[in-house]
Amino acid sequence: AWKMRGQVERPGSESEGSALTSALGQVEIVRVIDDNPANLIDYGLANPRVEISFKTPGDATDQKLVIGDKTPTGGDFFARRNAEKKVFLIPASLDTSFNRTTFDLRDKTLLKFERDKVDALDITTGGKTVALAKDGGEWKLSKPVQTRADFGSVEGLVGRLQTVQMKSIATDNVAPGDLKKYGLDSPEATVNLNIGSARATLQFGGKAADNTVYARDASKSSVITVESALLDDMKKGADDYRRKDVFEFRPFNATHIEITRNGQTISLERIKGQGEAAPDKWKRVSPTAGELTKEQSDGLLGKLSNIRVASFVDATAKTGLDKPAITVVVKFDDGKKEERATFGQVGNEVYVSRPNEPGAAKIDAADFNDVIKSLDEIAK
Repeated sequence: AWKMRGQVERPGSESEGSALTSALGQVEIVRVIDDNPANLIDYGLANPRVEISFKTPGDATDQKLVIGDKTPTGGDFFARRNAEKKVFLIPASLDTSFNRTTFDLRDKTLLKFERDKVDALDITTGGKTVALAKDGGEWKLSKPVQTRADFGSVEGLVGRLQTVQMKSIATDNVAPGDLKKYGLDSPEATVNLNIGSARATLQFGGKAADNTVYARDASKSSVITVESALLDDMKKGADDYRRKDVFEFRPFNATHIEITRNGQTISLERIKGQGEAAPDKWKRVSPTAGELTKEQSDGLLGKLSNIRVASFVDATAKTGLDKPAITVVVKFDDGKKEERATFGQVGNEVYVSRPNEPGAAKIDAADFNDVIKSLDEIAK
């Protein structure tokens, strides 16, 4: 790993270190100007604008590339190598590769942690906290409600925090009394990441220049800036992290379905195909026995598994769930797992609830009506 040494002792940027070494390895002399110059001042090499010292494992001493002024045409730079007197030209395009600041060269990663070891996190904004915890490889919300969380959304948040880069350094050593200057005495948002017994805390403060906000790792004395969009992400509510798929099963792993409507239950069973590469089939077990066509089974399974939540409501009142339109029970993963969902309808609005989950969720009425149509076909 690259490390910065000298005026600032910090981890170095891996991408900057690689870019510098790559650029050094590709430097070519455009043309030799003077083999034995009498005066280096004319070339800007008496007080060069950039000096690069470097060493490879095979070098006994440092090598050096010294870069001076631009040529009158601006296409090249005057340069010298090591202790040689010879002045030559190198392409002006290399200026951006070598003329780097201390900030450019430092590692700008804000938080260092192993993503797969994060087992809990919480975000507090405006006095409200969203807390998430990993349970057996799955993410779950624990505050403000206890329910399933969407794995992709939570992992996206963790990934965002892992890759966030500082845009600038406001101060390397902030005094407690100066936190108010950056809006960090009462942070706009505070994020806690739990990695086993360790914890990392990131605080966001007030607005800074160029669409950035002040922030700090609570374990460090520096105040930096990050893009303001990151703070916007931290202000998302609990619903943004809730799982939007009503069902976890998928058509390929469902083995049994029971749908109750108007007091009647329709039971469907997957039958394993007989013979090599023979496809599975679905049959109706009750109220009357019968075999389903592939279109009928694929249609119902696909429409049920594709139902997604549009929004969440805190309570089941006025959702029609006290008198369910249908209740669906699905067994999947060879019957090892089971899930249940109850659907209610009030006018043109359709709601769904699952056991042990708070409130209810609103779904697209068109998706629900498609399920009913498929069910009518199967019930014939």
